[in-house]
Amino acid sequence: MIDFSLSPKLEQQNMQMQMLAQGLMRPYSHDLDENEHEKPWDFINATWQVTSAQMAKQIARVEKQLAGEEVSKKKKSGPSNTYMNLAYQIEWLSWGDAGIYLCLPTAALASSAIEAVGTPEQNVRFLKRFSEGDPKWGGMAITEANAGSDTAAIRTTAKLDPETNEWILNGEKIFVTNGLMAAEKSDGILVIWATVDPSAGRRGIKSFVVEANTPGMKVTRLEEKLGIRASDTAVIVFDDCRIPYDNILGNPEVHDKKKSKGFKGAMKTFDASRPLVAASAIGIGRAALEFTKEMLEKEGIEIRYNAPLHQMTAIERDIIEMESQLKAAWLLTLRASWMMDQKMANPIEASMAKVKSGKAVTLITQKAIEILGPLGYSRDYLAEKWMRDAKINDLFEGTGQINTLIVARRILGYNRTQLK
Repeated sequence: MIDFSLSPKLEQQNMQMQMLAQGLMRPYSHDLDENEHEKPWDFINATWQVTSAQMAKQIARVEKQLAGEEVSKKKKSGPSNTYMNLAYQIEWLSWGDAGIYLCLPTAALASSAIEAVGTPEQNVRFLKRFSEGDPKWGGMAITEANAGSDTAAIRTTAKLDPETNEWILNGEKIFVTNGLMAAEKSDGILVIWATVDPSAGRRGIKSFVVEANTPGMKVTRLEEKLGIRASDTAVIVFDDCRIPYDNILGNPEVHDKKKSKGFKGAMKTFDASRPLVAASAIGIGRAALEFTKEMLEKEGIEIRYNAPLHQMTAIERDIIEMESQLKAAWLLTLRASWMMDQKMANPIEASMAKVKSGKAVTLITQKAIEILGPLGYSRDYLAEKWMRDAKINDLFEGTGQINTLIVARRILGYNRTQLK
Protein backbone atom coordinates (compact mmCIF):
# COMPACT_ATOMS: atom_id res chain seq x y z
CA MET A 1 0.00 0.00 0.00
CA ILE A 2 1.28 3.46 -0.89
CA ASP A 3 2.07 5.52 2.18
CA PHE A 4 1.28 9.19 1.61
CA SER A 5 2.63 10.34 4.96
CA LEU A 6 5.88 12.29 4.85
CA SER A 7 8.80 10.97 6.85
CA PRO A 8 10.81 13.47 8.92
CA LYS A 9 13.62 13.09 6.39
CA LEU A 10 11.33 13.91 3.48
CA GLU A 11 9.80 16.86 5.33
CA GLN A 12 13.32 18.20 5.90
CA GLN A 13 14.13 17.67 2.21
CA ASN A 14 10.99 19.57 1.19
CA MET A 15 11.96 22.48 3.45
CA GLN A 16 15.43 22.57 1.89
CA MET A 17 13.98 22.48 -1.62
CA GLN A 18 11.56 25.28 -0.75
CA MET A 19 14.41 27.44 0.56
CA LEU A 20 16.43 26.72 -2.58
CA ALA A 21 13.49 27.52 -4.84
CA GLN A 22 12.70 30.77 -3.06
CA GLY A 23 16.32 31.89 -2.62
CA LEU A 24 18.20 30.79 -5.76
CA MET A 25 15.50 30.20 -8.38
CA ARG A 26 12.48 32.50 -8.22
CA PRO A 27 14.57 35.72 -7.91
CA TYR A 28 16.45 34.85 -11.12
CA SER A 29 13.54 33.52 -13.19
CA HIS A 30 12.93 36.66 -15.22
CA ASP A 31 16.59 37.41 -15.96
CA LEU A 32 17.45 33.88 -17.05
CA ASP A 33 14.31 33.70 -19.16
CA GLU A 34 15.21 36.96 -20.91
CA ASN A 35 18.86 35.96 -21.37
CA GLU A 36 18.51 32.47 -22.76
CA HIS A 37 21.51 30.13 -22.40
CA GLU A 38 23.05 32.04 -19.47
CA LYS A 39 23.63 29.63 -16.62
CA PRO A 40 22.41 29.95 -12.99
CA TRP A 41 25.83 29.35 -11.48
CA ASP A 42 24.78 30.16 -7.92
CA PHE A 43 22.15 27.42 -8.16
CA ILE A 44 24.53 25.02 -9.91
CA ASN A 45 27.30 25.42 -7.34
CA ALA A 46 24.86 25.21 -4.42
CA THR A 47 23.34 21.93 -5.63
CA TRP A 48 26.46 20.19 -6.91
CA GLN A 49 27.69 19.13 -3.47
CA VAL A 50 24.36 17.44 -2.72
CA THR A 51 24.01 15.68 -6.08
CA SER A 52 27.63 14.53 -6.11
CA ALA A 53 27.28 13.14 -2.57
CA GLN A 54 24.15 11.22 -3.60
CA MET A 55 25.97 9.79 -6.59
CA ALA A 56 28.91 8.77 -4.40
CA LYS A 57 26.58 6.71 -2.20
CA GLN A 58 25.07 5.00 -5.25
CA ILE A 59 28.50 4.18 -6.66
CA ALA A 60 29.68 2.83 -3.29
CA ARG A 61 26.78 0.36 -3.23
CA VAL A 62 27.59 -0.90 -6.72
CA GLU A 63 31.31 -1.21 -5.91
CA LYS A 64 30.49 -3.35 -2.88
CA GLN A 65 28.45 -5.68 -5.07
CA LEU A 66 31.27 -5.92 -7.60
CA ALA A 67 33.69 -6.74 -4.80
CA GLY A 68 31.49 -9.63 -3.74
CA GLU A 69 30.17 -7.83 -0.71
CA GLU A 70 26.51 -8.54 -1.13
CA VAL A 71 24.20 -5.84 0.12
CA SER A 72 23.04 -6.91 3.55
CA LYS A 73 20.34 -9.56 3.33
CA LYS A 74 18.96 -8.53 6.67
CA LYS A 75 15.46 -7.20 6.48
CA LYS A 76 15.55 -3.47 6.02
CA SER A 77 13.13 -1.08 7.65
CA GLY A 78 11.41 -0.72 4.29
CA PRO A 79 11.94 -0.45 0.54
CA SER A 80 13.87 2.35 -1.09
CA ASN A 81 12.09 5.68 -1.42
CA THR A 82 14.48 7.03 -4.03
CA TYR A 83 11.94 7.86 -6.73
CA MET A 84 9.28 9.09 -4.31
CA ASN A 85 11.84 11.46 -2.82
CA LEU A 86 12.91 12.55 -6.30
CA ALA A 87 9.31 13.28 -7.25
CA TYR A 88 8.88 15.59 -4.26
CA GLN A 89 12.26 17.21 -4.89
CA ILE A 90 11.60 17.88 -8.57
CA GLU A 91 8.09 19.17 -7.87
CA TRP A 92 9.52 21.79 -5.51
CA LEU A 93 12.40 22.75 -7.80
CA SER A 94 10.01 23.17 -10.74
CA TRP A 95 7.77 25.28 -8.52
CA GLY A 96 10.88 27.44 -8.18
CA ASP A 97 11.72 27.47 -11.91
CA ALA A 98 11.52 24.55 -14.34
CA GLY A 99 14.23 25.92 -16.65
CA ILE A 100 16.68 26.46 -13.81
CA TYR A 101 15.86 23.01 -12.39
CA LEU A 102 16.90 21.44 -15.70
CA CYS A 103 20.34 23.04 -15.25
CA LEU A 104 20.88 20.85 -12.19
CA PRO A 105 24.38 19.32 -12.47
CA THR A 106 23.72 15.59 -12.49
CA ALA A 107 23.98 12.44 -14.60
CA ALA A 108 20.20 12.76 -15.11
CA LEU A 109 18.83 10.69 -18.01
CA ALA A 110 22.27 9.29 -18.76
CA SER A 111 22.28 7.66 -15.32
CA SER A 112 18.83 6.12 -15.85
CA ALA A 113 19.89 4.66 -19.21
CA ILE A 114 23.13 3.24 -17.86
CA GLU A 115 21.33 1.74 -14.88
CA ALA A 116 18.61 0.23 -17.11
CA VAL A 117 20.89 -1.34 -19.72
CA GLY A 118 24.51 -1.16 -18.58
CA THR A 119 26.52 -3.55 -16.45
CA PRO A 120 27.52 -2.78 -12.84
CA GLU A 121 31.06 -2.16 -14.11
CA GLN A 122 29.73 0.45 -16.54
CA ASN A 123 27.72 2.07 -13.77
CA VAL A 124 30.89 2.59 -11.78
CA ARG A 125 33.09 3.57 -14.72
CA PHE A 126 30.81 6.17 -16.25
CA LEU A 127 29.07 7.58 -13.20
CA LYS A 128 31.94 7.76 -10.74
CA ARG A 129 32.98 11.06 -12.30
CA PHE A 130 29.71 12.57 -11.01
CA SER A 131 30.76 12.00 -7.41
CA GLU A 132 33.84 14.20 -7.50
CA GLY A 133 35.40 17.36 -8.95
CA ASP A 134 33.60 20.30 -10.53
CA PRO A 135 29.92 20.34 -11.60
CA LYS A 136 29.19 18.16 -14.61
CA TRP A 137 26.23 16.95 -16.63
CA GLY A 138 24.88 13.86 -18.33
CA GLY A 139 22.41 13.83 -21.22
CA MET A 140 20.43 11.58 -23.52
CA ALA A 141 20.47 11.97 -27.32
CA ILE A 142 17.54 10.18 -28.97
CA THR A 143 15.50 12.49 -31.19
CA GLU A 144 16.38 13.01 -34.84
CA ALA A 145 14.85 15.15 -37.57
CA ASN A 146 13.03 12.09 -38.97
CA ALA A 147 12.71 10.13 -35.73
CA GLY A 148 10.78 11.90 -33.00
CA SER A 149 8.22 9.74 -31.25
CA ASP A 150 9.01 6.80 -33.57
CA THR A 151 12.34 5.78 -32.09
CA ALA A 152 12.48 2.77 -34.42
CA ALA A 153 13.12 5.24 -37.24
CA ILE A 154 16.49 6.28 -35.78
CA ARG A 155 19.12 6.55 -38.52
CA THR A 156 22.23 7.47 -36.54
CA THR A 157 24.55 4.53 -37.16
CA ALA A 158 27.15 2.73 -35.07
CA LYS A 159 29.56 0.54 -37.01
CA LEU A 160 32.25 -1.58 -35.46
CA ASP A 161 35.79 -1.13 -36.77
CA PRO A 162 37.30 -4.61 -36.24
CA GLU A 163 40.84 -3.33 -36.63
CA THR A 164 40.67 -0.86 -33.74
CA ASN A 165 37.74 -2.48 -31.89
CA GLU A 166 35.96 0.88 -31.81
CA TRP A 167 32.42 1.96 -32.62
CA ILE A 168 32.12 4.68 -35.26
CA LEU A 169 29.07 6.93 -34.83
CA ASN A 170 27.56 8.99 -37.65
CA GLY A 171 24.37 11.03 -37.53
CA GLU A 172 22.65 14.05 -36.05
CA LYS A 173 20.65 14.38 -32.83
CA ILE A 174 18.30 17.25 -32.06
CA PHE A 175 16.59 18.60 -28.94
CA VAL A 176 19.25 17.26 -26.58
CA THR A 177 18.57 18.67 -23.11
CA ASN A 178 21.79 19.92 -21.50
CA GLY A 179 23.54 18.78 -24.67
CA LEU A 180 26.07 21.59 -24.61
CA MET A 181 27.06 21.03 -20.99
CA ALA A 182 27.20 17.23 -21.36
CA ALA A 183 29.13 17.25 -24.66
CA GLU A 184 31.65 19.99 -23.97
CA LYS A 185 31.99 20.27 -20.19
CA SER A 186 34.86 18.23 -18.74
CA ASP A 187 33.81 14.74 -17.64
CA GLY A 188 30.27 15.03 -18.98
CA ILE A 189 28.68 12.12 -20.85
CA LEU A 190 25.96 11.59 -23.42
CA VAL A 191 24.02 8.38 -23.99
CA ILE A 192 23.36 8.09 -27.73
CA TRP A 193 20.76 5.90 -29.38
CA ALA A 194 22.02 4.49 -32.67
CA THR A 195 21.40 1.48 -34.90
CA VAL A 196 24.01 -1.20 -35.49
CA ASP A 197 21.82 -2.76 -38.19
CA PRO A 198 19.12 -0.62 -39.89
CA SER A 199 17.56 -3.75 -41.45
CA ALA A 200 16.89 -5.18 -37.97
CA GLY A 201 14.43 -2.44 -36.99
CA ARG A 202 14.02 -1.92 -33.28
CA ARG A 203 16.33 -4.81 -32.39
CA GLY A 204 19.15 -2.95 -34.08
CA ILE A 205 18.81 0.09 -31.78
CA LYS A 206 21.50 0.22 -29.08
CA SER A 207 22.70 2.75 -26.52
CA PHE A 208 26.26 4.09 -26.48
CA VAL A 209 28.11 6.31 -24.03
CA VAL A 210 30.06 9.18 -25.61
CA GLU A 211 32.30 11.11 -23.26
CA ALA A 212 32.64 14.88 -23.40
CA ASN A 213 34.96 16.37 -26.03
CA THR A 214 35.28 13.11 -27.96
CA PRO A 215 36.64 13.93 -31.46
CA GLY A 216 33.89 13.73 -34.06
CA MET A 217 31.13 14.96 -31.71
CA LYS A 218 30.18 18.61 -32.18
CA VAL A 219 27.42 20.87 -30.86
CA THR A 220 26.27 22.77 -33.96
CA ARG A 221 23.35 24.81 -32.60
CA LEU A 222 21.48 25.80 -29.45
CA GLU A 223 17.72 26.10 -29.84
CA GLU A 224 15.83 29.27 -28.96
CA LYS A 225 12.74 28.04 -27.18
CA LEU A 226 9.26 29.03 -26.02
CA GLY A 227 9.93 28.02 -22.42
CA ILE A 228 12.46 26.47 -20.02
CA ARG A 229 14.88 28.94 -21.57
CA ALA A 230 17.58 28.70 -18.90
CA SER A 231 18.22 25.10 -19.97
CA ASP A 232 20.25 24.57 -23.13
CA THR A 233 18.77 22.38 -25.85
CA ALA A 234 21.35 21.39 -28.44
CA VAL A 235 21.77 19.93 -31.91
CA ILE A 236 24.73 17.52 -31.93
CA VAL A 237 26.42 16.04 -34.99
CA PHE A 238 28.48 12.84 -34.97
CA ASP A 239 30.97 12.63 -37.82
CA ASP A 240 33.07 9.45 -37.67
CA CYS A 241 33.01 9.77 -33.88
CA ARG A 242 35.02 6.88 -32.47
CA ILE A 243 34.32 5.43 -29.03
CA PRO A 244 35.71 2.32 -27.26
CA TYR A 245 33.97 -1.00 -27.82
CA ASP A 246 33.06 -1.22 -24.12
CA ASN A 247 31.01 2.00 -24.38
CA ILE A 248 28.04 0.10 -25.78
CA LEU A 249 25.35 -0.49 -23.15
CA GLY A 250 23.98 -3.99 -23.10
CA ASN A 251 24.65 -6.75 -25.63
CA PRO A 252 25.57 -5.81 -29.23
CA GLU A 253 23.81 -8.96 -30.50
CA VAL A 254 20.91 -8.16 -32.85
CA HIS A 255 19.40 -11.36 -34.20
CA ASP A 256 19.34 -13.41 -30.99
CA LYS A 257 16.11 -12.26 -29.35
CA LYS A 258 17.15 -13.62 -25.95
CA LYS A 259 20.34 -11.57 -25.94
CA SER A 260 19.17 -8.56 -27.93
CA LYS A 261 17.65 -6.43 -25.18
CA GLY A 262 19.21 -3.11 -26.05
CA PHE A 263 16.06 -1.35 -27.27
CA LYS A 264 13.73 -2.80 -24.67
CA GLY A 265 16.24 -2.09 -21.95
CA ALA A 266 16.71 1.46 -23.13
CA MET A 267 12.95 2.00 -23.15
CA LYS A 268 12.92 1.26 -19.43
CA THR A 269 14.64 4.60 -19.05
CA PHE A 270 11.28 6.21 -19.77
CA ASP A 271 9.54 4.19 -17.06
CA ALA A 272 11.83 5.97 -14.61
CA SER A 273 11.92 9.41 -16.24
CA ARG A 274 8.26 9.95 -17.16
CA PRO A 275 7.01 10.15 -13.55
CA LEU A 276 9.76 12.69 -12.84
CA VAL A 277 8.71 14.79 -15.85
CA ALA A 278 5.19 14.57 -14.47
CA ALA A 279 6.44 15.84 -11.10
CA SER A 280 8.05 18.81 -12.83
CA ALA A 281 4.77 19.64 -14.58
CA ILE A 282 2.96 19.51 -11.27
CA GLY A 283 5.44 21.93 -9.72
CA ILE A 284 4.75 24.46 -12.50
CA GLY A 285 1.00 23.93 -12.15
CA ARG A 286 1.10 24.43 -8.40
CA ALA A 287 3.09 27.66 -8.79
CA ALA A 288 0.49 29.06 -11.21
CA LEU A 289 -2.44 27.92 -9.10
CA GLU A 290 -1.05 29.34 -5.86
CA PHE A 291 -0.26 32.69 -7.47
CA THR A 292 -3.76 32.91 -8.95
CA LYS A 293 -5.39 32.21 -5.59
CA GLU A 294 -3.16 34.77 -3.90
CA MET A 295 -4.19 37.45 -6.40
CA LEU A 296 -7.86 36.57 -5.98
CA GLU A 297 -7.52 36.75 -2.22
CA LYS A 298 -6.00 40.23 -2.49
CA GLU A 299 -9.09 41.26 -4.43
CA GLY A 300 -11.33 39.85 -1.71
CA ILE A 301 -12.53 36.92 -3.81
CA GLU A 302 -13.17 33.83 -1.69
CA ILE A 303 -13.46 30.28 -3.00
CA ARG A 304 -16.56 28.76 -1.36
CA TYR A 305 -15.75 25.06 -1.32
CA ASN A 306 -18.95 24.19 0.56
CA ALA A 307 -21.31 25.97 -1.81
CA PRO A 308 -23.47 23.92 -4.20
CA LEU A 309 -22.01 23.79 -7.70
CA HIS A 310 -24.91 25.71 -9.26
CA GLN A 311 -24.40 28.57 -6.81
CA MET A 312 -20.67 28.93 -7.45
CA THR A 313 -19.21 31.63 -9.65
CA ALA A 314 -17.32 30.70 -12.83
CA ILE A 315 -14.04 31.59 -11.12
CA GLU A 316 -14.82 29.31 -8.18
CA ARG A 317 -15.62 26.41 -10.49
CA ASP A 318 -12.42 27.04 -12.47
CA ILE A 319 -10.23 27.07 -9.35
CA ILE A 320 -11.77 23.86 -8.02
CA GLU A 321 -11.32 22.18 -11.41
CA MET A 322 -7.68 23.31 -11.51
CA GLU A 323 -7.10 21.91 -8.02
CA SER A 324 -8.75 18.58 -8.81
CA GLN A 325 -6.74 18.17 -12.02
CA LEU A 326 -3.51 18.92 -10.16
CA LYS A 327 -4.32 16.47 -7.37
CA ALA A 328 -5.25 13.68 -9.80
CA ALA A 329 -2.00 14.15 -11.71
CA TRP A 330 0.02 14.17 -8.48
CA LEU A 331 -1.56 10.94 -7.24
CA LEU A 332 -0.77 9.19 -10.53
CA THR A 333 2.79 10.48 -10.31
CA LEU A 334 3.27 9.23 -6.78
CA ARG A 335 1.88 5.84 -7.76
CA ALA A 336 4.28 5.46 -10.69
CA SER A 337 7.21 6.63 -8.54
CA TRP A 338 6.27 4.28 -5.72
CA MET A 339 6.20 1.36 -8.16
CA MET A 340 9.72 2.24 -9.30
CA ASP A 341 10.87 2.08 -5.67
CA GLN A 342 9.15 -1.30 -5.29
CA LYS A 343 10.95 -2.49 -8.47
CA MET A 344 7.57 -3.14 -10.07
CA ALA A 345 7.03 -2.81 -13.81
CA ASN A 346 5.27 0.51 -14.35
CA PRO A 347 5.15 1.37 -18.09
CA ILE A 348 1.40 2.01 -18.14
CA GLU A 349 1.45 3.93 -14.84
CA ALA A 350 4.42 6.04 -15.96
CA SER A 351 2.64 6.93 -19.20
CA MET A 352 -0.60 7.69 -17.35
CA ALA A 353 1.21 10.08 -15.03
CA LYS A 354 2.96 11.75 -17.95
CA VAL A 355 -0.26 12.19 -19.98
CA LYS A 356 -2.32 13.47 -17.08
CA SER A 357 0.27 15.91 -15.78
CA GLY A 358 0.95 17.32 -19.25
CA LYS A 359 -2.75 17.98 -19.80
CA ALA A 360 -3.29 19.26 -16.28
CA VAL A 361 -0.44 21.78 -16.28
CA THR A 362 -1.48 23.09 -19.70
CA LEU A 363 -5.05 23.58 -18.49
CA ILE A 364 -4.02 25.12 -15.16
CA THR A 365 -1.58 27.66 -16.56
CA GLN A 366 -3.94 28.72 -19.35
CA LYS A 367 -6.81 29.10 -16.89
CA ALA A 368 -4.54 31.11 -14.61
CA ILE A 369 -3.90 33.59 -17.44
CA GLU A 370 -7.64 33.77 -18.20
CA ILE A 371 -8.56 34.46 -14.58
CA LEU A 372 -5.79 36.99 -14.02
CA GLY A 373 -6.48 38.79 -17.28
CA PRO A 374 -4.00 41.58 -18.14
CA LEU A 375 -2.18 40.88 -14.88
CA GLY A 376 -1.49 37.31 -16.02
CA TYR A 377 -0.53 38.35 -19.54
CA SER A 378 1.90 40.97 -18.26
CA ARG A 379 5.60 40.12 -18.10
CA ASP A 380 5.76 41.89 -14.75
CA TYR A 381 4.66 38.59 -13.22
CA LEU A 382 5.65 34.96 -13.78
CA ALA A 383 2.23 33.67 -14.79
CA GLU A 384 2.87 34.02 -18.54
CA LYS A 385 6.25 32.32 -18.13
CA TRP A 386 4.66 29.38 -16.33
CA MET A 387 2.28 28.93 -19.27
CA ARG A 388 5.25 28.88 -21.66
CA ASP A 389 7.25 26.52 -19.44
CA ALA A 390 4.27 24.21 -19.05
CA LYS A 391 3.86 23.12 -22.66
CA ILE A 392 7.13 21.18 -22.91
CA ASN A 393 5.79 18.71 -20.33
CA ASP A 394 3.25 17.54 -22.88
CA LEU A 395 5.99 17.01 -25.46
CA PHE A 396 9.29 15.61 -24.21
CA GLU A 397 9.79 12.08 -22.86
CA GLY A 398 7.14 10.99 -25.33
CA THR A 399 4.30 13.28 -26.43
CA GLY A 400 0.90 13.11 -24.79
CA GLN A 401 -0.46 11.37 -27.88
CA ILE A 402 2.24 8.69 -27.88
CA ASN A 403 1.83 8.01 -24.18
CA THR A 404 -1.94 7.79 -24.65
CA LEU A 405 -1.28 5.16 -27.32
CA ILE A 406 0.96 3.25 -24.91
CA VAL A 407 -1.77 3.23 -22.28
CA ALA A 408 -4.43 2.14 -24.80
CA ARG A 409 -2.27 -0.67 -26.16
CA ARG A 410 -1.54 -1.97 -22.66
CA ILE A 411 -5.17 -1.88 -21.60
CA LEU A 412 -6.55 -3.42 -24.82
CA GLY A 413 -3.71 -5.90 -25.31
CA TYR A 414 -2.80 -4.59 -28.77
CA ASN A 415 0.68 -4.31 -30.24
CA ARG A 416 2.05 -1.30 -32.12
CA THR A 417 0.97 -2.64 -35.53
CA GLN A 418 -2.61 -3.23 -34.37
CA LEU A 419 -3.11 0.21 -32.84
CA LYS A 420 -1.33 3.23 -34.31
